[in-house]
Order: sequence, then C-alpha cells, then structure tokens
Amino acid sequence: MNTLNKYTILVIALSGLSACSINNSRYSQKQDSAPEFHYGDLELADATPRYEPYAPANFRPYTVLGQYYTPMLTAKGYEEHGEASWYGQKFHGHLTSNGEVYDMFSMTAAHKTLPLPSFVKVTNLDNQKIAIVRVNDRGPFHPGRVIDLSYAAAKKLDVLSTGVANVKVEVVHIDEDGIMTVGAGAPQQPEIPPSLAQPESNAVMVAQANTKTTMEDRVELESAAPPISNALASVMAGSDKKSQIFVQVAAFSDAEKVSELSEGLARLYQVPTDAPLIDNIYRLRLGPLINEQKAEKLIQDLRSIGFDSAFQILSAD
Repeated sequence: MNTLNKYTILVIALSGLSACSINNSRYSQKQDSAPEFHYGDLELADATPRYEPYAPANFRPYTVLGQYYTPMLTAKGYEEHGEASWYGQKFHGHLTSNGEVYDMFSMTAAHKTLPLPSFVKVTNLDNQKIAIVRVNDRGPFHPGRVIDLSYAAAKKLDVLSTGVANVKVEVVHIDEDGIMTVGAGAPQQPEIPPSLAQPESNAVMVAQANTKTTMEDRVELESAAPPISNALASVMAGSDKKSQIFVQVAAFSDAEKVSELSEGLARLYQVPTDAPLIDNIYRLRLGPLINEQKAEKLIQDLRSIGFDSAFQILSAD
C-alpha cells in the first residue's frame, strides 16, 4: 500500500472514531477534569463586552433536579455574591444552553438565570483577581454556587486548585447606544475602559438556533458538536517560551493531507496540533503535553494506528 492510500484510510478511520465518540455517548469521560496538556503561563484576554440582543428562546423557564428557574428579562444593574466553580474537559466541544459550542479555552461561564448571552465581571474575593466572561450556558446546579466558569476563566481567577472560590458577579450591560453599566454602578458613556478593551479570546461556533435543550445536573445537550478549532491552542503553545513536550506524528509535503490528519488527531486525542513548515516539509505534531508519561502513551497509541515514526521532541518555539 502506498503512503498516500495509507494515510487516506487513517483519515477516514480517525473521522469515524471521532464521530462514534460524539454520537454514541454524550460525553467521552465520566468525570470532569482539566485538559491533559500543559497550558503554559499565557495571560488570557478577557471577553470584550458589547451589545448583543438576548435570544428569546433562552427566556423559557426550566426545571433541574426539581428546582424551577425563571430566566431574567434583563441583566442591567445585576450583581450578586456567592461561590464560583468551573467546568472543563468533559464538556469541551459539546453544546451550551444557547446552542453554541463550549470551548474551555474561551472566557465564558454558566449562570442559572441571567439572560443569554450576558457579559459579567467576576471578582475572586479571596485574591481580588478579576475576569470578564461571556455567559452562554446554564448552571451550576449546586447549593450556594452562583456561576460556573470555563477552564480559562478559572485559571485567570486562580480557582483551578481550590475548585471553588468566593466571588462577586457584576453584569457588564451595554445597550444599543453603547451606554455601559457595570453592576449597580452609574451608566457610562460608550467607551470601553482599558481593563475591558481586550480582544475576544476566541470566536464561538454557533449551532442551529432552534436546538432543543435537555436539563440535567448541568444543562446537557444531545446534539453532536463540531470539533473545536485549534487556533487558540496554537497561540497558547507559541506563547510559552519554556521547553515544551511535543510528539511529532509524521512529516508531509502535502498541506491538505496535514490539515485532514491534524483535525482527526485533535478530535481523537483532545490535544492541540500544529504543523510548522521546515525546509518545505510540514512536521505534524501534537502538544504541548503535560509530561513525558503522556507523551509516551501518545506515541504508543499513534504507532498502534500506523504512525510508526512518531517520536517525542522538546521545543521552545
């Protein structure tokens, strides 16, 4: 079998494995967790507050665990205190309550009753760290918890190690004329403060507007999600100047083949991929990875599906 046919078959197989993992089971892992690769010291940008009309479908009351919830009609002037928690790998790539795709590397959050979407300023009262997040999901459904943060937001607020933190939540409301109100504060003219004027960390991928949701311990959705873009993960990898662990899968001259394999492997292993062009050859690699044990396991898996030349590399670029 020639090399081209070999990797064409592998692409098809990888696509099939990815589809099965999404469609046959709502989640690919039982317990939630942080990602399995090294995140680095990247300072994530806050979500950028802007005017977004509320989605009418998200005003429908709902019931979870016997508790009845009625979403607010407006979030202007809202603030509250309570505990924040976070959610990560288990829900990564699945639909949120308003039909978007959850990306744990975006600055997002879940709230039980705020209109979707909303922007909120979250202050960790234990260390005074602040993050601006976009609320696009429902939860958390645990007593005392007022907001569920994405992995990225939890990292910025230093909540990952503790699991929960005491926080203050203030809605950043911007009307159609650009007038901004933060929590119960006075309205401000249409000028985003420097602390908020940072680029969106990642574009959200929007599913069909009429997606029907099912509420469980979290708001869990049946529909299969498309794969998360590797763009942000590539930025994260490039931002850490320390030596990082990667696994090189193979080298190719065909850019289209690299793109197809990259997407399939990213889905299958839930790790970032990149393919730097060196001497007119694309070197497809996975990572950065959290440790050498993870790299060794990944190499074994890759060799078992035909990538016999997979090997570990260290890189500072």
